[in-house]
Amino acid sequence: MFQFKQFSVKQDKTAMKVGTDGVLLGAWAPVYHNPFSVLDIGSGTGIIALMLAQRSYAEQIDALEIDEDAYEQAVENFEVSPWGDRLFCFHAGLDEFIDEPEDEYDLIVSNPPFYAEDYKTENEQRDLARFQDAMPFEEIVEAADLLLSENGILAIIIPFKEEEKFIALAKEAELYPIKITRVKGTPKSEIKRSLLAFSRNEVSQFEIDELTIEIERHVYTPEYIELTKDFYLKM
Repeated sequence: MFQFKQFSVKQDKTAMKVGTDGVLLGAWAPVYHNPFSVLDIGSGTGIIALMLAQRSYAEQIDALEIDEDAYEQAVENFEVSPWGDRLFCFHAGLDEFIDEPEDEYDLIVSNPPFYAEDYKTENEQRDLARFQDAMPFEEIVEAADLLLSENGILAIIIPFKEEEKFIALAKEAELYPIKITRVKGTPKSEIKRSLLAFSRNEVSQFEIDELTIEIERHVYTPEYIELTKDFYLKM
């Protein structure tokens, strides 16, 4: 069980545990446009959807999870949270979900699986959860193109080395960056992740910044503390 300030996340059934990437995206994803509806693609334990329930007044927060164990875990985590009436999990793949789109969303978030195809472990379930071939970037962009409301925002966390590729894919679907935050573990380490936000409206100038998580082991930077302090118990 992972205990946050306002909710807890059980993760005993699923291969995908609560990780820094999910917490980063849940804390960082823009909500300044007061989204009414949110979609979390590839929800895992439901951590990002739960964080967005805490951060926003969105009345409809849908999560999508293909793995049965993770789906059951997310449902359980949603039900015991303070926002159970606003959270709903679909047990489906993204391709099925966009076949019959019923709603538009003001915010779509995803912490997609992103290991290269040559990386396989002995744990098939974990591989499915981590694999880019389980959810290619093209599918996420296609879903956003179909499902984003006129002023909606797509927010995603991906490996930094994939940033240019993803921005190019999004541009083909007329989705344009409005904010980029590049993340590294320590001041001396390389940039590992990119947090990207897109909208249908192209802007000539947008914010690009950098976030460092730790100064040294377990000594967090003021920026990371500021971002996550509403969630982590010890921040």
